[in-house]
Amino acid sequence: MDATTLATKIQNGEVTPIEATGAYIKHIHRVNPRLNALIQPRFQQAKQEAKQLYQQYLAGNGSGRLFGVPVSIKESFYVKGMKTTGGLPSRRNHVDEQDAEAVRRLKAEGAIILGKTNTPSLCFCQETDNTVYGRTNNPWNLERTAGGSSGGEGVLIAVGGAAVGIGADIGGSIRFPAHFNGVIGFKSGKKQVSSEGCFPPLREPLQENMLGIGALAKSVNDAELVHNIIADRPTPPVDIKQFQFLIPPAHPALPMQPETAETIDQIRSHLSETYIVHNDLPPFLEESALMWQLIMSVDGGKALMNLAGRRGFATILYEFLKSRIGLKPNLHFYLTWALLGANLFKPSPAQWQQMLAELEQAEQVVDQYLRNRVLILPVYHSAAPKHGKLYSEIFSIRRTFLKFMPYISYANTFGLPVLTVPVATDQGGLPIGIQLITALGQEYALFRVGKYFEQQFRGYVRCSAYD
Repeated sequence: MDATTLATKIQNGEVTPIEATGAYIKHIHRVNPRLNALIQPRFQQAKQEAKQLYQQYLAGNGSGRLFGVPVSIKESFYVKGMKTTGGLPSRRNHVDEQDAEAVRRLKAEGAIILGKTNTPSLCFCQETDNTVYGRTNNPWNLERTAGGSSGGEGVLIAVGGAAVGIGADIGGSIRFPAHFNGVIGFKSGKKQVSSEGCFPPLREPLQENMLGIGALAKSVNDAELVHNIIADRPTPPVDIKQFQFLIPPAHPALPMQPETAETIDQIRSHLSETYIVHNDLPPFLEESALMWQLIMSVDGGKALMNLAGRRGFATILYEFLKSRIGLKPNLHFYLTWALLGANLFKPSPAQWQQMLAELEQAEQVVDQYLRNRVLILPVYHSAAPKHGKLYSEIFSIRRTFLKFMPYISYANTFGLPVLTVPVATDQGGLPIGIQLITALGQEYALFRVGKYFEQQFRGYVRCSAYD
């Protein structure tokens, strides 16, 4: 069941919080060993909370939009009494003293937290692996990436290990896992959801603008429900009849696997039968990738280096060299190479000022372009690649991110809300998702269109390979 259905059944007395929590815990024990998605269980506390909530229900006090519903949380969110390591051995014993704001709001609606899910080190790359908890595997094919940084969350929802979960996205960190694992994913727009209690903390205002927090879910209903719980303001209604669709052709400079291109063409053909569909390329699509990289590298990775080791850059370089000569590093190679790249590609003052001027203009143009429109883009050029390939495409010294990241970076760079919906599978059975993107404040349209797509196309299909 998705969270919306389960919450209704709990309110109607058809399922108790105790039964729901027990069922999910039993399922996690069965599926998790080969996947390594949930890395910090909270099972005893969850069972106790389920009993307490059931007693409240019997006493007539069972209120809350997620009352008694078991959920999962990305490791990067503080949960009081749990650990937030960021995949760093030095933080193995860091215990959260309070809840992140998003977690607090979920708890206030009666959600029961089952545990935390895996991420890459410092959430700094799109493959979920670190030296504290190890690698997370895609449930549809264990040799394939789960994506990241909310990779553990995407995998756990894909196999039905929680009713719903939450993640964060500053560079595809919700959308990659949603696409690769076949789940619904929603990235909120600029500052719609508080990042208080997220690790690592963001110091650069433009990075905070790019961050979105939202659900990884089994249904668009759940994505909308969670957003309305954790967002600072409810989603205002819009007249969906006034909206048009934008589905650009494959960009000649950006790679696209045939099955992904065919999926986009099928959607264009389907929508064109009923709706107005424009085929123009969105403004600043290619440029968004460079802007994204400059914003992410503005301090040369210094803040993250200082979190990763006491000696900052020296620690990162030392750990990188250890991994290169065959010694066991304390920090994952993915992190050290990515941070060295951030240092290498740090923008000059002149580059930064030029980018700021271009970004201000581009934000206005993109906002006007998306008014009363929904832009449909692929998430990535292919379904889930083998472990390591995604990382090599994005973090190459040859700056290949310029051709592999634009479809992802577009929503981050301009702080746009975006909904990812699974719509197809490739020949190997791996899910293929699409992005629905619109201007800030038009989220209602995304959820309405998303529900249409999950009805007309694939939608969420639970991976039952481990039952």
